[in-house]
Amino acid sequence: MHKKESLTQKLREAFILDQSNLGPIYWYNTAKKAAIVLTVDDVFPGTSQSAYEAGGDLEKGALGQLLWLMERHPKVKITLFVTPDWRQISPVAYGIWRHVPWLRDRVWLADVLPKGTMDVRRYPKFVAFLNDMPRTEIALHGLHHIHLGPMPSVEFQRQDRATCVHILGEAVRIFNESGLRWTRGLQPPGWNCPPALQEACHDVGIEWVTSARDIRTPVARRAKTAMSGLSGVSMIFPERIAPNLLHFSTNFQATSPPERAFRVLDAGGVLSIKAHITKNVPGHTHLDGVDRVYMNYLDRLFDEIEGRYGEAIDWTTVGELAASLSAQSPAATEDGMRPRSVAVRAA
Repeated sequence: MHKKESLTQKLREAFILDQSNLGPIYWYNTAKKAAIVLTVDDVFPGTSQSAYEAGGDLEKGALGQLLWLMERHPKVKITLFVTPDWRQISPVAYGIWRHVPWLRDRVWLADVLPKGTMDVRRYPKFVAFLNDMPRTEIALHGLHHIHLGPMPSVEFQRQDRATCVHILGEAVRIFNESGLRWTRGLQPPGWNCPPALQEACHDVGIEWVTSARDIRTPVARRAKTAMSGLSGVSMIFPERIAPNLLHFSTNFQATSPPERAFRVLDAGGVLSIKAHITKNVPGHTHLDGVDRVYMNYLDRLFDEIEGRYGEAIDWTTVGELAASLSAQSPAATEDGMRPRSVAVRAA
C-alpha cells in the first residue's frame, strides 16, 4: 500500500510540475485543506503630503494598519504590489477630449505626475521599510500605472509584445537598482492582461500573474471568472494559462460576506483577499481600501477562520504558492481536459 501511495504521489507531482500542461490546479498540498493569500495593490512612496498616502508614511500610514493586522494574526502573510515609478494622480478620465474620437486615445485624460517623481530608487527609507516587513513579499504592479485615453488606470491595453517587454524590463530594472527584494510576479494595473503581456512575462522572467477579479460568481470548484480582467479562468484555484505562467484570481474583498470566504475554503480553494493601500484618491473611493474598518473586518474574519479550520489552512503568499507549483514548471486539470483560450476584460 505504501509503495502504491508513493507512486501515485510522484505521478501527481510530475503532472502538476509539467509546464506544458495548461489548466486549473485542483489542490496540490495534501497536508492542508485550502489556502489564504492577502494581496495589496497600488503601493508606492506617496506620503500624506502627496496627493494621497500610499505607503510613504511607513508605520504611521496604511502600512502600519497592515502591520497591526499581522501582529494580531502571526500566520498572516501579505503580497504587496508595488509600482516602480507611480505617475497616476486620479484614475478618473476628465475633460471634453474623452468625447472626441481618435484624439481621446492619444492624450492624457487624467492628471499624472512627471516621470521619476515617485521612482522608488529615490526613496531608500521606503525600500528599506518594505524589505524589513515581516512575512511580506513584493511583486510588480506595472511601471507607471497610467495609460493614454479613457481608461487611464489600465496600463496594458493594445501594446505589442515588444512594447510590453520594454515596460516590464524598465520596471524590473528600477526594482533591482533600488535594492527592493521582490518575487517574480505581476498584478497588471486595471486587471487587464492581454496575450501580448502574457508573452512578455515569459520574456522577462515573470512567473505568475493575478489578473482576474470575481467577487460575484457563486463559489464552486469549477467556477470561472466573469468580472474584471481575464475571463474564463478558475475563480478559486491556481491555473497555468501559458507555459511557465501561473494565474491566481481574486475572489474576496471588503464588501464580500464572511460566508463567501468559508465557501472557498470548504471547496478546497485559495481564498484570495484583495485590498488597495489607499482608501480615497481624487475622484474615486476604493471600497477595499486599507483603513481601520477593513482591518477590523479582516481581524474578525481571521479569528473565525482560525477557530473553524485550525491547522488545516495554508496561510501563504502568491509567490510561495507559485514556487511550490513551478519547479521549472505548469499543471493539472481535474478531468484532464484542455482549457479554452483565455479571454480578456478590462476593469
